[in-house]
Amino acid sequence: MTSYRIVVDADACPVKQEIIQASRQFSVPVLMVASFDHRLQPSEGVEIVQVDRSDQSVDLYIANRIQAQDILVTQDFGLATIGLAKRAIVLSTRGQQYTDETIDFLLDRRHTQAKQRRSGKHSKGPKPFTDEDRQTFQHKLTKVLKNLQENL
Repeated sequence: MTSYRIVVDADACPVKQEIIQASRQFSVPVLMVASFDHRLQPSEGVEIVQVDRSDQSVDLYIANRIQAQDILVTQDFGLATIGLAKRAIVLSTRGQQYTDETIDFLLDRRHTQAKQRRSGKHSKGPKPFTDEDRQTFQHKLTKVLKNLQENL
């Protein structure tokens, strides 16, 4: 049994099936955390935790349980920062690996965009999630799991 797991901010995660497939391939347990507003299906090797629907409940639950070497999958830069501080490996749902070097830029850009929105400027929002994004994520997660398997 591995000493790490895949922890998923599952509320709006479009790659749940890819995570489950990879976890089975590498025999890595999964913890999916979502609010009660999102229906998750139980699956072998996947622990599902549902929390209340308040704004930060999922983030707080994960922040209190994430450990070094866990793989955190999230689209939330704030939660990614917490995962990095706890020495987790953090991936976006599009396969970007967050690092200490990149997260500051992403947080700063988010802050700047929020200030612009408050002053009346509207942005386009994120690009639609594509099959290429899905494949990129799956490739990156597989690469991370192979690396962990070889080095632990």
